[in-house]
Amino acid sequence: MIQEKLKILLCEDDENFGALLQEYLNSKGFDCDLVGNGEDGYHAFSHKLYDICLLDVMMPKKDGFMLADEIRQTNIDVPIIFLTAKQSKEDTIRGFKIGADDYITKPFSMEELTCRISSIMRRVKGNKKQKAVVFHLGEYVFDSQRQVLVYENQEMKLTTKENELLKLLAQNANHILERQYALKTIWVDDNYFNARSMDVYITKLRKLLQEDPNVGIINVHGKGYKLIIPDGSID
Repeated sequence: MIQEKLKILLCEDDENFGALLQEYLNSKGFDCDLVGNGEDGYHAFSHKLYDICLLDVMMPKKDGFMLADEIRQTNIDVPIIFLTAKQSKEDTIRGFKIGADDYITKPFSMEELTCRISSIMRRVKGNKKQKAVVFHLGEYVFDSQRQVLVYENQEMKLTTKENELLKLLAQNANHILERQYALKTIWVDDNYFNARSMDVYITKLRKLLQEDPNVGIINVHGKGYKLIIPDGSID
């Protein structure tokens, strides 16, 4: 069985350096997309599933910090490595506060970067194995392994698609679940018919969650959906 290539989003405004880095990463077996500014970076992230993001801090239109902050609003798990020529302690702290996984200062060796990528992805893989499959959503208990939603000792069996969609929402509770991300994760293709299908499942999940007034799924215009739950209700 052929292992799927790790998908990397590289945002770097230095065309020569970016192209060199992209070529190197692809030669090492990664699937690396290169964009030259923060706006294009967010557009790319919104339309493709990436395993890790490499963000230059100083970029036109939208810098790396702003881009990382927007990415974190829609995906709290994807690893982010900042690439920067600046060595400011304040910038480093700011990057980690946004949710960066690593911070590498230019100039750096290509080998060092690939080692850091591999180290982060090993940790991510280990964390995924340990992630809880049971979520407490207000008065509901959602067991994603058994595909059941429980309210006041009454079990509601979920279909596979309902289960997968609710799990993504629960993993991103109180954060935006990007529409394209959900479509590509569950339906693989974000075409019109799959998008309409997902809307139907969102409606079904809303009905299943309507018994607790503190829990609900809201539309976030132009972006996706957000599962609203009381703070601290997920174990």
